[in-house]
Amino acid sequence: MNFVEELTWRGMIHDIMPGTEEQLQKEMTSAYIGIDPTADSLHIGHLVSVMMLKHFQIAGHKPFALVGGATGMIGDPSMKSSERNLLDEKTLHHNEKCLKKQLSKFLDFDSDAANAAELVNNYDWMKNFSFLDFIRDIGKHITVNYMMAKDSVKKRLGEEAKTGMSFTEFSYQLVQGTDFLHLFREKNCKLQMGGSDQWGNIITGTELIRRKESSEAFALTCPLITKADGSKFGKTESGNIWLDPKLTTPYKFYQFWLNVSDVDAEKYIKIFTLLSRVEVDELVKEQEAAPHLRSLQKRLAKEVTCMVHDEEEYNKAVEASQILFGKSTSESLAKLDKETFLSVFEGVPTYEIDRAKFDTGVPIIELLAAETATFPNKSEVRRTIKGNGLSLNKARITDQEYSVTAPDLINETYLLIQKGKKNYYIIEAV
Repeated sequence: MNFVEELTWRGMIHDIMPGTEEQLQKEMTSAYIGIDPTADSLHIGHLVSVMMLKHFQIAGHKPFALVGGATGMIGDPSMKSSERNLLDEKTLHHNEKCLKKQLSKFLDFDSDAANAAELVNNYDWMKNFSFLDFIRDIGKHITVNYMMAKDSVKKRLGEEAKTGMSFTEFSYQLVQGTDFLHLFREKNCKLQMGGSDQWGNIITGTELIRRKESSEAFALTCPLITKADGSKFGKTESGNIWLDPKLTTPYKFYQFWLNVSDVDAEKYIKIFTLLSRVEVDELVKEQEAAPHLRSLQKRLAKEVTCMVHDEEEYNKAVEASQILFGKSTSESLAKLDKETFLSVFEGVPTYEIDRAKFDTGVPIIELLAAETATFPNKSEVRRTIKGNGLSLNKARITDQEYSVTAPDLINETYLLIQKGKKNYYIIEAV
């Protein structure tokens, strides 16, 4: 596989330094991508870089994932308007461990193949670097004029600047350049990849290698991914879409991909899956012939959910989706774990009731019209039951004398009330 050709048709190349493709065709090459360790989980904004590394390894090259333990203590100024919070060493080590576990789903770290992936942390080689060593061995090779010319610096110092830029952040590109120099020397790493906002920092590394080692190094960046409407990819009203199921449930993760626009689905399926060009072209044709079937979104959601979580979680997410958006049964509802249940019914009106009342049983009419305000009065509950319009946990209620007891509670906590086709209510036993 020609790595550059593969990324080109997928729309994953923004800038590439001359000679990069020739280097990759000449021999197995090592490349790295830096990952911000400010959280103990990746989010889908990281996935573009991770997929670049995955394609790189598939193409027979050796990927390095660099966790920025040292740079995480500084904060990258690239395209940001303010300085980020700095992390302590204990937090950084915890985050590194969690990130490697997630990256292992994409990259082969454990085989004895020559191109097995490696995880490195720049804190390991930066922690003993004295300030005098740094300004003598690194600082003297890169001029202030060169550093000031970078867009990330100009933006923070120019007309848009509100707070200016600390020396800590100004030095960031030198620290990142030092990483590239170190990996070039110690790991024969000749290529750095990243998002297009990192181009200036990456080029500082290639320049440092040229000046100190009299050798050539290479750079490749991918576009920053946006939605069709121009808004930021991966952000929702509730924040980031995380890969950790504790932070974003597999159901919510699946729903994110399922709900992207047709234009975005056609772009994302090339970037975030391993489907071949032929498979993608076929899916695009299906979508054009029958847009209402959403073939692209369904396949995209399946591929990414299975890759990040697994097929079992994907199947559970699909089944959970049917509860609100299709046919489902009380059995499928009972299978939902607490987190998925709350994700599916996020925003649904919820009422609390004393758990002890379910030990002896609560008449359904009393529960809905007196114990909670699900219905305005008992007469309406009776009329709804008579008209076959009331369901408890997806099971139709036909008996007006039905008594709700503890075994009815989903996960020993919840009741799902459905009035008509679209009106849902949750009763929580507390």
